[in-house]
Amino acid sequence: MNARYGMIFDVDGLIGDTEPVNAKVTIRILDEMFGLKGVRDEDFTLGYGRGAEAYVKAGARVHGLELTDEQAHAAAEIREHRLAETIRKEGLPAFPGVLNLIHAALKDGGFRLSIATSATRELSEAILTAVKVPFERMAYVSGSDVRKKKPDPQIFLIAIERLGLPASRCVVFEDAPSGVQAARAAGARCVAVTNTVPADQLAGADLIVASLERVDLDTIRNLVDAGER
Repeated sequence: MNARYGMIFDVDGLIGDTEPVNAKVTIRILDEMFGLKGVRDEDFTLGYGRGAEAYVKAGARVHGLELTDEQAHAAAEIREHRLAETIRKEGLPAFPGVLNLIHAALKDGGFRLSIATSATRELSEAILTAVKVPFERMAYVSGSDVRKKKPDPQIFLIAIERLGLPASRCVVFEDAPSGVQAARAAGARCVAVTNTVPADQLAGADLIVASLERVDLDTIRNLVDAGER
């Protein structure tokens, strides 16, 4: 069977429940490097899905510290390595439904799959390995492969090209507003999951769900085919 549908998965907050460890590690780094106290998990909200440097800057900005690009880059590099080490050591839970959906699609000859994440290759592989995603059977684009971060569509455009399908026949799975914007800018369909932010911040997605347990392959087929009628 020739593949007719593409599925493109974000990683942080979509496949792996990374936000608690993301925040914990970044809070520690902001304290160690810049003496910033009192940073909370929710202070990173405006950095969700935009890459490590934007995430670090978001947490600092809430407390009146505007990091330079050089400072944010240095902090982000340390953060990515520490996160990968922590996840390899402590493990990580997958969000409900995502592994079943990936395995079902890989068994079905009608689908091609890709990873597309703003995280570095090192960190994203640590996450995918921890939650047992068979990423070696999927196309793979990481933050290490792109110059522009979401909401720029570059990462999804590359994933779509590697899948060899029209953008309109690809569905991006996201949990962050910037990811939804990037998916739509790339011309793809988008399923957004409220793992990280509430539904009202994911406006623009074709479908918003509380869990990927509510999504199956027929959901994807119907979403793509309806858009071409």
